[in-house]
Formats: sequence, C-alpha cells, structure tokens
Amino acid sequence: MITRVATPVDAPVIARVHVDTWRTSYRGIVPDDFLAKLSYERPTEKWAEILGDGENFVYVAEDELARIVGFASGGPERNGDPVYRGELLRLYVLESAQRRGLGRRLVGCVATRLRQAGIHSMLVWTMAEGPSRHFYKALGGRPVSVGQWDFGDLTVDEVAYGWTATCALG
Repeated sequence: MITRVATPVDAPVIARVHVDTWRTSYRGIVPDDFLAKLSYERPTEKWAEILGDGENFVYVAEDELARIVGFASGGPERNGDPVYRGELLRLYVLESAQRRGLGRRLVGCVATRLRQAGIHSMLVWTMAEGPSRHFYKALGGRPVSVGQWDFGDLTVDEVAYGWTATCALG
C-alpha cells in the first residue's frame, strides 16, 4: 500500500470512497434513508473543487492494484481555534481496507504537511457516536470541544479530538 498526494483526476474515486465509507461507518447512527440517498455526483464536484483550490491538501492510499481505498484531507483550522491551528478535515478508508494501518499513515501525512507549513497542533471533528472516535483516541487525540453538525434535515452531535504536538503522528 502506498500513500501519495491526490490530483484532480482522483476526484471521482475520492467521492466514491467518501460515500461508500459513510454508508458503512455511519449505518445505525445516521438514518438509512439518508445514507441511501447519497450520490457520487455532488461529492465528485466538491472534490474536484477542493483538489483545485490549493487551500487544503489531500492524500490518497492505494492498494496493491493501485486502487484508491482511502484518503485524508487537511489544512488550517477553520474556526480560529487559538490552540489547534491545523485540522484533519476528512479521513475515510473503505471498510475492506481498514485495520491495515492506512488511517494512521494518512493522518501522519496530514500531520507532516501541517508541520512543513509551521503548524504543530491539529484537531479533527467526528460524530460523537461514530466509530472513528476510538481511532482518534488510540492515536492520542484528546476530546477538546463538542458541537453539532447540521446538514440538510439531519443534525448530529460531534466532538473534536486534538493533538498539541503533531510530531507524534508522523
């Protein structure tokens, strides 16, 4: 498995991984009808925009057949937090590729890139009841804030996990 910087050509596959991971990771947390209505079209457009904006950065993980099976994106923290200046914006790994160290490797890529930009702290927001909270705790993240995430007719509780020293992440 390798990790590399994503390119605009990767947008459709990143969108597919994004949607497919939502459908497996948030089953039982997010209503089934919401997950069933997710499409690849809108996320493909969004990822094409993100990959072309130069503001954030994205890494992908490829399997032995060079298929993208996960991705992570990061950049400056979006809300002006005085302690956590960097943000892991998204981390998704297909269920079939989980528990192989890809998530840890992708987080390390984001942390390294933030440090190269002079940013040595980072946070990530995740659903309070989502399975990824265990992953972030295992990486040494500490709960630092809570909130709610509204999208469409759905509101979920969320929690931010933070690291004050990203050097331990990669």
